[in-house]
Amino acid sequence: MRILPAALPLALLACLANAQTPAAAPVAIQCGHLLDTVKGKLLGPTTIVSEGKRIKSVQAGAIAVHGATVIDLGNATCLPGLIDSHTHLTGETSPTGYTDQFRWNIADYAIRSTVYARRTLEAGFTTVRNLADNDGESISLRNAINAGIVPGPRIFTAGTAIGSTGGHADGTDGYRKDLAGDPGPKQGIINGVDDAWKTVRQHYKDGVDLLKIMPSGGVLDESASADNPQMTLEEIKAVVAAAHDYGFTVAAHAHGAEGIRRAIVGGVDSIEHGTFMDDADMKLMKEHGTWYVPTIIAGKYVEEKAKVPGYYPPQVAVKALKVGPIIQQTAGKAYKAGVKIAFGTDAAVFPHGQNAKEFVYMVDAGIPALYALQAATTHAAELLKKTADLGSVEAGKLADVIAVDGNPLEDIALMQKVGFVMKDGVIYKQGGKAILP
Repeated sequence: MRILPAALPLALLACLANAQTPAAAPVAIQCGHLLDTVKGKLLGPTTIVSEGKRIKSVQAGAIAVHGATVIDLGNATCLPGLIDSHTHLTGETSPTGYTDQFRWNIADYAIRSTVYARRTLEAGFTTVRNLADNDGESISLRNAINAGIVPGPRIFTAGTAIGSTGGHADGTDGYRKDLAGDPGPKQGIINGVDDAWKTVRQHYKDGVDLLKIMPSGGVLDESASADNPQMTLEEIKAVVAAAHDYGFTVAAHAHGAEGIRRAIVGGVDSIEHGTFMDDADMKLMKEHGTWYVPTIIAGKYVEEKAKVPGYYPPQVAVKALKVGPIIQQTAGKAYKAGVKIAFGTDAAVFPHGQNAKEFVYMVDAGIPALYALQAATTHAAELLKKTADLGSVEAGKLADVIAVDGNPLEDIALMQKVGFVMKDGVIYKQGGKAILP
């Protein structure tokens, strides 16, 4: 590194500090079709012009733009960059996962996360909510991506999950006593209202973007229940109240009907998974305006792997076989009931980069293809409270654009073959091939 001489005039230093890099030349993306996710219409030939990180204009037809780099995508359909509302970018499923945690350092998870982040971006997902990690490493991943150090989606992270002793958020479930210890609010484990306030404040100190709570049991922890309630209503209300003080939204992992009910009444923004959601829960969600993030693909995957001897510990396999067959039909029922749905996958429960399979499962559950695509764009942007920047291809919004060959409204499986990816005006994939930034 070259060090500037100490005697360099302050005026020159000020000039160097204020120097502006030249503005990037505009890029004109010519699409055969554009999915207008706001109006719910597939438009004809369209030219999207980006300049810097934002979209400058969206015009009908193949328009010549002076001074712009032209990218002709032929008959491809352009869409806004996709949003996955439920990921875990710092881990991934493995038959050795339950023992790896005793051998790997947090740096091992962090380094692998850079690979998972890139796979996710190249699959067309330019934004994600990361709903829990091991020890805040997703915060560092977010920061590295924002700084341009590694490529990946725009991350809104919850840091570590919040739950109760022995509950789904307690990472020491299954440990022997001398290793288990007694995790507390600093690790996201609470028992009472005071602990709830303390953990939210700790998460704020750690630098998270939102919060995730675990008011019911889950599948992949080494406890007995996938659906029992694990947080009191008072604890949930305390987390939500503290979260609102700090400007956070709250996502709630919940499989069981009672845990779902408590989370809704407690004021959370979204229910994740919702496997055993009943009619009363759905009615409550509509009344409270609570979002639902189904994660069907995760249920399908754990059911499949539970049938492979030794892939999961026995108690986990039992829970997976219970949850897997139900989650898809719950999603279809919730759609018909009018519950608001945002797209999410629980990526890490299955291999990263396969997120778009969720679209196929949503359509198979009776959800129209257009609604499924809106769930991953306009709906997810609304859940994030980022509609000014994300969710649609419009002038002034961030230049997140993807494209697939063909019409995904007719064949939703095309979303698994994204050929073009632009995020913040930077192209990461073209012609189906990754481009190094």
